[in-house]
Amino acid sequence: MAIKKNMEFNIKDGFLPNLCLSKSLKVLDVSESSIIIEMGSSQRRGVFPPENFNYWINKGILIAVKDHQKRIS
Repeated sequence: MAIKKNMEFNIKDGFLPNLCLSKSLKVLDVSESSIIIEMGSSQRRGVFPPENFNYWINKGILIAVKDHQKRIS
């Protein structure tokens, strides 16, 4: 999945960096070396290597909001 600025993700249990127990996050910036996110409920920010972020997506721990809405429909 191509990660883009302003993408939003729902967070499932197992996302260990979720110290504020947020239910969602938003991608603020994407580069080759990092993905900067903002947690939904606390406005806390984090920086992750793209490999880690993609790992959580592939494991089903981070679900793109648009993908989640398609599954419900």
